[in-house]
Amino acid sequence: MTAPDPFPRPAPRTSRTRLRVEILIVLALTLGQSALYSVLTLVRRLLDPRPLSEQSAQLNRPLDSAAVWDAVYRVLDVAFDLALVALVVYLLWEPGRNALRRLGLDFSRAGRDALGGLALVAVIGIPGLALYAAGRAAGITVSVVASPLDAAWWTIPLLVLSAVRAGLIEEVIVVGYLADRLSRLGWGSWSTIVSTSLLRGAYHAYQGFGAIVGNIAMGIVFGWCYRRWGRLMPLVIAHTAIDVIAFVGYPLAVMLWPGLF
Repeated sequence: MTAPDPFPRPAPRTSRTRLRVEILIVLALTLGQSALYSVLTLVRRLLDPRPLSEQSAQLNRPLDSAAVWDAVYRVLDVAFDLALVALVVYLLWEPGRNALRRLGLDFSRAGRDALGGLALVAVIGIPGLALYAAGRAAGITVSVVASPLDAAWWTIPLLVLSAVRAGLIEEVIVVGYLADRLSRLGWGSWSTIVSTSLLRGAYHAYQGFGAIVGNIAMGIVFGWCYRRWGRLMPLVIAHTAIDVIAFVGYPLAVMLWPGLF
């Protein structure tokens, strides 16, 4: 069975203005907004008298000091972010064409998608850790605190949920949605892949230059795989798995390599 082409033909010129406005609105509500704040954060870090290697970025911050309310707020935070994913899928929906199936965001090829996702974990995850270490050694990457060091057992499901959120919101919007919309504006597949990879690097800029380079490379690999496979599910699986390993394994990594983390 041939995979659907994730880069459709250009739309009529009369409808392209609407597409441009739609893209701007979606990015302003989602990862375009994140990219702007992230770049500004990097600028502030560079203006700080401390070198980047002595600064840190904390992910998965507690939202309340009380455990129960922290869990409630974090679940709601993820739910509202996933509502943005649902909005994008809704915008891609066309009469007679299931958007989830067209994006390859279903379970029709679960085994093959899982194998593809695990292969991407090896291709992206291991070099990514090496790049982080090199960036820390070169002083161009901040110390990323992926999760609290004193996390209780019930924090793990919340971290997994955060990883799922990241995998869905980034791959559906940056890869799936923009591949469709930019192609309809007449962009070629590689100009789309490169531009969305630059966006991915931009919204990780707050972590330093090593993260920018690593995420641009990740975007190019993921964009190429989406072009070849026509399915988002392997990318979501890979992204989620990488983040689960990073979030849940962070305390162990600090214990084993305190100088790096």
